[in-house]
This record gives sequence, C-alpha cells and structure tokens, in this order.
Amino acid sequence: MAAIHDLRVGLISDTHGLLRPDARAFLMGSDYIVHGGDVGGAEILDELAAIAPLIAVRGNNDTEPWAARLPQTEMIRVGNVFFYVIHNLEELDIDPTAAGVRVIISGHSHKPMIEERDQVLYVNPGSSGPRRFKLPISVGEIVVSGSAVKARIVDLSEGPKSPGRPDRPRPGPTRA
Repeated sequence: MAAIHDLRVGLISDTHGLLRPDARAFLMGSDYIVHGGDVGGAEILDELAAIAPLIAVRGNNDTEPWAARLPQTEMIRVGNVFFYVIHNLEELDIDPTAAGVRVIISGHSHKPMIEERDQVLYVNPGSSGPRRFKLPISVGEIVVSGSAVKARIVDLSEGPKSPGRPDRPRPGPTRA
C-alpha cells in the first residue's frame, strides 16, 4: 500500500493587482495554488503559476481582456477531495453535497472565513491585495491528507510567517 502524501493547497484571493512579497513567500512550497478571483492582472497569474500549478477564477473586477480566459467557477480534485472555486459565495450554483464537493473556496468579501456546514468546508482566504477598510491582509492553506482536509488562515499583518514547504515534485490537479 502506498503511503498517503499530504498535499498543500495555497489559497489567495482579491489581490487586485498586488502580490505582496509575504503572500508570495507563504505560498512557496504549495503543491497547488487556488486564486479566488479579483486577480487584477495577468502578471499576478504568471507570478503565482511560477510557484505552483494554479487554478484561478474570475472575480467581479476582472473585466479586462486578459481575464476572459478565467472561468467563473472551477471544480478540481486534489488527491481524493473535490474542490469548487467561485468568487462570490452568494452566487453558489451547485449543491456541494450532491455534487460530491468537500471544499468550497471563495473570495469577494475580503473577510477571511473557515466554516464547516453539512460536511462541506467553506474557506475564504480573505484579501491579500490593497487594504480595504480595517479588514486583515490574509492568505490561507488547505492540507489534504487522503480524504481529510485541514484549513487555516494566516493574517499577514501580524509579522513574519513560517515558510512554505521545500520545493518537490508535484502531481498535477485533476479538473473535474
């Protein structure tokens, strides 16, 4: 029997054209990166894709021609777990439980959140772009171990962060 290999999914959203150095450092070592929309420019996608395989959706502010290639939603499989990515959780267009989805990743509100409802984990990493009101600057991660998931949010305005895992070969995500 093969050993279970934990997969680290770095989460970022609402960059609005700004990829902070501390957000970039936190994402290093991710097996995948998921961007929850409001990217703000193709250069952000390029920088993130240079770190790890990238899955990104279009946010309500991603209206320039470069953003036409981004889907409104995306379903992927990471290990044994299905993720559904959508910018605005209020526009959720599936029944996650019926669709076999374990994790919903969103953005839009700029408010970091981890909440479990009906065996579905909802994660919004918050915003790592320009500060909005008094909301934190944050990123997140989900660690997938077999069919188990564990999420955390990291407030980047609280000082130095622990680095990501060292670089190693990464299996590609499966688009569902």
